[in-house]
Amino acid sequence: MTAGNPAAPTELFLNRELGLLEFNRRVLAQAEDSDNPLLERLKFLCIVSSNLDEFFEVRVAWVKENIRMNNARPAPDGLSAQSAFQRIAHDTHQIVERQYKILREVVLPALEQEGIVFLRRTIWNEAQRAWVRDYFFRELMPVLTPIGLDSAHPFPRLLNKSLNFAIELEGRDAFGRESGIAIVQAPRIFPRFIRLPDEISGHPYGFVFLSSILHAHVDELFPGMTMKGCYQFRVTRDSDLSVDDEDVKDLRAALQGELSERQFGDAVRLEVADNCPRHISDFLLEQFGMESDDLYRVDGPVNLVRLMNVPDQVDRPDLKFAPFMPGTPKELRKHSDMFAAIRHGDIVLHHPFQSFTPVIDLLQQAARDPHVVAVKMTVYRTSSDSALMEALIEAARAGKEVTAVVELMARFDEEANINWAAKLERVGAHVVYGVYGYKTHAKMLLIVRREEGRLKRYCHLGTGNYHPRTAKLYTDFGLFSCNEEKCADVNNIFMQLTGMGNPGQLKHLWQSPFTMHSSMVAAIQREAAIARAGRRAVIIAKMNSLLEPVIIQTLYDASNAGVTIHLIVRGVCTLRPGIPGLSENIRVRSIIGRFLEHTRVFYFFNDGAEDLYLGSADWMGRNFFRRVEVAFPIFDRNTKRRIIREGLRPYLVDNAQAWEMQPDGRYKRKQSRNGKPRHAQAMLLSELAAKERD
Repeated sequence: MTAGNPAAPTELFLNRELGLLEFNRRVLAQAEDSDNPLLERLKFLCIVSSNLDEFFEVRVAWVKENIRMNNARPAPDGLSAQSAFQRIAHDTHQIVERQYKILREVVLPALEQEGIVFLRRTIWNEAQRAWVRDYFFRELMPVLTPIGLDSAHPFPRLLNKSLNFAIELEGRDAFGRESGIAIVQAPRIFPRFIRLPDEISGHPYGFVFLSSILHAHVDELFPGMTMKGCYQFRVTRDSDLSVDDEDVKDLRAALQGELSERQFGDAVRLEVADNCPRHISDFLLEQFGMESDDLYRVDGPVNLVRLMNVPDQVDRPDLKFAPFMPGTPKELRKHSDMFAAIRHGDIVLHHPFQSFTPVIDLLQQAARDPHVVAVKMTVYRTSSDSALMEALIEAARAGKEVTAVVELMARFDEEANINWAAKLERVGAHVVYGVYGYKTHAKMLLIVRREEGRLKRYCHLGTGNYHPRTAKLYTDFGLFSCNEEKCADVNNIFMQLTGMGNPGQLKHLWQSPFTMHSSMVAAIQREAAIARAGRRAVIIAKMNSLLEPVIIQTLYDASNAGVTIHLIVRGVCTLRPGIPGLSENIRVRSIIGRFLEHTRVFYFFNDGAEDLYLGSADWMGRNFFRRVEVAFPIFDRNTKRRIIREGLRPYLVDNAQAWEMQPDGRYKRKQSRNGKPRHAQAMLLSELAAKERD
């Protein structure tokens, strides 16, 4: 088999975009779940909004572009772009309506009972009105820029996802102009909610929305005119960057030019407050070149993402997930010297249950160790204040050979990566941007150290990014090793990325875009052959997304051969499970909980050999064919048993936060039986974090 769509009926595949919306339904269910702490339920509502923002910026923008281009080539599911868009619009409107209903009828009333109140302007008392008025004139009015629309003032070029107000006016201004509509953009620098002083609010935590403050006093911007109405709105734009390969001489410079335009891509969604009259929403749709299906009326703030910061301003630990201290493997507790610890054998970290600090420690020790001569690292996503990047800078300043493969096309992290690349170059590090057209998504760190008169290599390989913050929120595995053959494979990949030439033969690692897809297909086919021979055959795979048609078809064939297949797919899965004669031996489940499930684990029983790989790649076409990815084997028996015990088994028995996928693409939440809930993430916290503190 090769890349591309297999020759199979389209009924075998589900739609990718609709699968992403199903994922957001599962996230939204966490906001409804009374077992979750109240402020965390608010966060889940915000996460849905954040997810939908990116969904429109990337996926819906792509679908609409296909409609504009009249692209007749159907997706693997057989839906035309127009049909897919109609179903997307229908499902998204349902999700948004449910989301705001949960906010209005469940979460906000429950927060109010706990003394956390968002005071609407219709119920402000005199003291509150006075405080808000003072805030408006002192903080907001000096930075607001009202734009009255007329022949000299066309409709403004509004930033992507900015909060705006359409103001309906009557009367003439000082110049005799008569304008029916003005636009006011809320300054992005201001928070979307402001806490009132305790003595004014009358509640332990009293907040007012920035939109309420603006709405109450926006008429002050139009003296002598009558304000008939004030309506919130927000436009979402196509935010996927594209750089023309033929014109690129300097990728970094080309991207810097594109970044400034990202905020002004084609409009793909318009959100308006529910009080916005039809003639105003129609006017806005016309200005942005959109249709009625692109309009979303919401009964509440038009941007819930900004409410994500509310829990940080509320000191109520009882309304949040209980804090925990990430554990440290015993191998690292015995040795403060990371190199000495790794020489004793491979070490696995399981984040966030175990600390990410050892990864930082290794790089910091390498920067300061006079015996270290070289450091090589891939950078896909990292924080703006990354201790890892500072350690790379320190290593370069110390005169070590530092090579950073910085992925400039990491979506929405391009600017941060450009900034780090510039800082690294200034201290003499070798900075390269991988291979144009192939995102470097592999997570690799290689350190070369002189020991006993020869050079010895150490590596770290991970399933997640070198990002200390997300390592506290995402589940991921990381492997420390000084196995010479694994390290040699890692070095060979770095040589490909920085130099030129044909790919060398890797001994153990599977690599995209060269060997990973064919190796995965071969491993699945091997299980099928074992099953046909009448022996036990099992595949267990955990990932974020499953989309690639050839892999799906190969899994169908394996199911028909009698292979038992368990797929743990957090997000979108376009495979149809449980269909007699096609996929009756395939089960798909999704775990949605406190932490974002991000590990990629691939298990093949292989006649009892139990081949186990960790990797950076999902089973998607882009990961197999348009990215540099790695999957790395686990050889040590005890380490293998541990990863199976922690990374697979708890998720197969979870009956608290697991969702079982149905053949039609819908999901049903698992229910605990006999009153014995099994919660994978809670089990791992208990085993790894709590135990490590003892």
